[in-house]
Amino acid sequence: MSLLDEWRSTAYDDKADQNKLQQMWSSYFLQEKDIYAELLKNPDEVVKGTVKELADKYGVTVMVMTGFLDGINDSLKEANPIETMEEDTEVNLGFDKEKLYKNMVAAEADWLYNLPEWNDIYDEETRKRLYKEQKSSTTIVKGERVYPNDPCPCGSGKKYKKCCGRK
Repeated sequence: MSLLDEWRSTAYDDKADQNKLQQMWSSYFLQEKDIYAELLKNPDEVVKGTVKELADKYGVTVMVMTGFLDGINDSLKEANPIETMEEDTEVNLGFDKEKLYKNMVAAEADWLYNLPEWNDIYDEETRKRLYKEQKSSTTIVKGERVYPNDPCPCGSGKKYKKCCGRK
């Protein structure tokens, strides 16, 4: 079983004791926050190493690092082989700053996109713009409904029912 499979079977086990699962996630989120805070201090530095080395570097278990790598993978400039990753697999944490910020917003992880380290990377106006871009990218905007007796939107001058609305 790969590390990722092991992480997912533990973290998303619907048969597990819900209190233990909630404690596991609470602990994970605190550790995740600390890792991101460290990474954001030097956002242009590409951190590399094996899964085990990175876990040791950030003071977390290999399982927590696996969950972290699963979460950050979509924000990396070069994706890691998370599906087949083992403890000795070389990985990198070279992230795209904009993508990472937007993915944190999309995940509704306010404890991450509100980290004070973002203040040194983007000013408040830029953070608001990125937040707004992410939120609006997932908003569905329906066009105005055209009724049968309305003028046809194609510009013919006819009623919709006599033009494009004809079956």
